[in-house]
Amino acid sequence: MKIVVIGGSGLIGSKLVDRLGSQGHEAVPASPKTGVNTLTGEGVADALTDAEVVVDVSNSPSFEDAAVLEFFETSTRTLLAAASDAGVNHYVALSIVGCDRIPDSGYMRAKVAQEKLIVASGLPYSVVHATQFFEFLQGIIDTATDGDTVHLAPVLIQPMAADDVAAAVAEVALGAPTNSVVEVAGPEQFRLDELGRSLLADQQDPRSVVADPDARYFGAKLGERSLVPADGARLAGTALDDWRARAGRGR
Repeated sequence: MKIVVIGGSGLIGSKLVDRLGSQGHEAVPASPKTGVNTLTGEGVADALTDAEVVVDVSNSPSFEDAAVLEFFETSTRTLLAAASDAGVNHYVALSIVGCDRIPDSGYMRAKVAQEKLIVASGLPYSVVHATQFFEFLQGIIDTATDGDTVHLAPVLIQPMAADDVAAAVAEVALGAPTNSVVEVAGPEQFRLDELGRSLLADQQDPRSVVADPDARYFGAKLGERSLVPADGARLAGTALDDWRARAGRGR
């Protein structure tokens, strides 16, 4: 089966291409690096020729509010039109658990806009909502740092490994369209501030973590359950300590 992976050169996309290819599918990575530009339309129609499934795991090069909205709306419209013309049977997009619960984040609003376009397109689809990746936890800490202090909201978070995200997206892509959202998450919940404190301790990082209910998450205010899935989510198998050991990061 030919499966075109939009954003196939990125963190999740490259893992997804490898996983699908190892299962005997024709997994085609599509990104500006391979001559496919979903903003201009360059190479999109050719890439989707004879494709049965399109998986969009692409990301905006800019997270500025207007730019990220422009990216996801323009890119998604381009892909949906090309997928319809090509007779694609299943359109899959990777999105974020809680994107509809964090409206003061321009990035999250853009992801919601992307999903609305997919739902309205009439194409058979599945949207995968994943929780935060283990690989990005350090970036959360660094973004929340002021001097020697890290301000993190004491809210719940249920992160997962990027390998598990790719595995979940591959499973959905190879199945029948759900015409709905599928939530995937890690096997463990933490308090964000406690998790940050633990990660810094393992790295012998001298920064201190403050539990700050008003702390922003990439500029957004968080609720208690903004970052965790609803009941019934598919849970991945990689625990945080397993990922740490595999990545050589502390315990």
